[in-house]
Amino acid sequence: MSFDAVIAEIRSKLGAEAVLTADAELLVYECDAVTMHRHTPMAVVLPNSTEEVAVAVRACHEQGVPYVPRGAGTGLSGGAVPVEDALLIETSRMRRVLEIDFENRFAIVEAGIVNVDVSKACASGGLHYAPDPSSQTVCTVGGNVAENSGGPHCLKYGATTNHILAVRVVMPDGEVVDLGRADQWTTGYDLRGAFVGSEGTLGIATEITVRLVPTPPAIRTLLFPFPELDASCEAVGAIIRSGIVPAALEILDRNTIEAVEASPTFRAGYPTDAAAVLLVELDGLEAGIEDQVDSVTTICRQHGALEVHRAQTAQERAALWRGRKGAFGAMGRLAPDLFVQDVVVPRTRLPEIIREVVEIGARHGLHVSNVFHAGDGNLHPNITYDRRDADQVERVRRAGKEIIVRCVAVGGTLSGEHGIGLDKAEYMTLVFTEDDLESMAKLREVFNPRALCNPGKILPSGGGCFDRQASRLATEDAQ
Repeated sequence: MSFDAVIAEIRSKLGAEAVLTADAELLVYECDAVTMHRHTPMAVVLPNSTEEVAVAVRACHEQGVPYVPRGAGTGLSGGAVPVEDALLIETSRMRRVLEIDFENRFAIVEAGIVNVDVSKACASGGLHYAPDPSSQTVCTVGGNVAENSGGPHCLKYGATTNHILAVRVVMPDGEVVDLGRADQWTTGYDLRGAFVGSEGTLGIATEITVRLVPTPPAIRTLLFPFPELDASCEAVGAIIRSGIVPAALEILDRNTIEAVEASPTFRAGYPTDAAAVLLVELDGLEAGIEDQVDSVTTICRQHGALEVHRAQTAQERAALWRGRKGAFGAMGRLAPDLFVQDVVVPRTRLPEIIREVVEIGARHGLHVSNVFHAGDGNLHPNITYDRRDADQVERVRRAGKEIIVRCVAVGGTLSGEHGIGLDKAEYMTLVFTEDDLESMAKLREVFNPRALCNPGKILPSGGGCFDRQASRLATEDAQ
C-alpha cells in the first residue's frame, strides 16, 4: 500500500490543484457535523466529474488504499470521517444541473449540488425537489443519497429514497455503473434502493436522477404554543388520527425556543414563555385547505394550545421556518460542541419518551434541547457540551446510549435520517440479529470486496462475520 503512489497518480491526471495535503487544509476535513468523531485524512481529492472520481478510486484500488466519500460534511453520524489512514474524495465541486425534464418531472444533477439549488433550478416549471433536510441550504444531494436524509416535509412526501430514480456510481474498483432508470420501470433486484442509504460503503454517487413534484398551489403555516411539552406531542397524534396528513409537524421545546430567540440570525418570533411550540404546515389545493386549518386549530386548542400564529405572508412563513431549520445553528451559541441524537419511536410513545429524554439529560447534568419531526416520531435530542472536558464527553456518551436503548425498547429504531456511520455501529445489535448483520455484510462485500470504500461504517466490529473483509484483506497483503 502506497499513499505516495496514489497521490502522484491522481496529481498527474487531475492536476496539483485537485489534491490537498497541507496540514492546515486537511484539518478542515477531520470531522463532520458531529465533532466527537475526528480523524484527519492523509489527503483530500477534489474531482470535477465522474471520470475524475473514477481516476481517484482506481488509484486507491490498485494500491490497496482506503478512501472515504464526502459531500458538504454536514453529516451527523461520523460517516464522512476516516477511521484509519485514508484518502478523502470530496464531491462538492461537482454541482452542475445536467438536465431538467419538466414534462416527465425529473432532473439529473451532480452529487455535489446543494439540496435547495435543485428546487431553485426547476421552480420556473412549477416543480420542486421535496426532500428538505434542515441543512438544505448547504448539504449536497450526494450526501442526502448516502444517508437517505429526511427533513420536515418527509411526513407527507417521504425521505430521499422516495425521490431518487437513478444513480450513477463509481464502484470500488473504479468501474462506472448506472443503478435505476429515469422512468422508474426497472426489473430485477432494486440495486438503486440498496444503494440509497448505504452511507458511502457501496461506492460513490456522482450523478443522480431525482424525481420532481409539483409545487402545491396552497400552503398554510401555523404555530401553536403549548404550556406543556407532553400536550404538544399528544396533539400530534390527534391530528394524524383525524385523517389529516400535514406536510410537516415539528416540535421545538423551551430550551430550543430560548436558543433560537437569543440568536440574531435565527430569531423567529417564537413565544419564549411556551414550554413547546408545534409548527404545522398544510399544503394542497386551495379548495378544502381552510377546512384542514380549522380542524387542526380545533384539535390543538382541545389539547391546550395557548393561541395560534398563522403566517399571513411568504416572509412570515419563512420566519417561522427559519427558527426551526436554524435550531442546530442557534445552539452553537450555547457551547463549543453539539451532539445531535437521531432516533425514531412510535408516534404514540412520544410523550413518555420525551419525558425520559429530559430526565436522562438532567440525571447526567447535561443541557438537552429537543427539536424533532414529531409527525414521524423522529427525535433529535441535542446535547451541548465542551469536548475539551473529558468528563462532559463521557456523560454525553452515556446519555446518548441510554436514549438509544430506551427508544429501541419501546419499538423504535436507531436512526430516522442521519445514518449509522461511526456513531451508532455498536448499537446495530440492538435491532438486528446476527443473521441480519451477516446478510448486510454479504451485500457490502459484493459491491466492496476489498473493504476499501468507507471502511468501518454501519456494521459493528469486534469479531465474527463483520470482520471477514478486513481479515481477508490482511491475508492478501501478507501474501
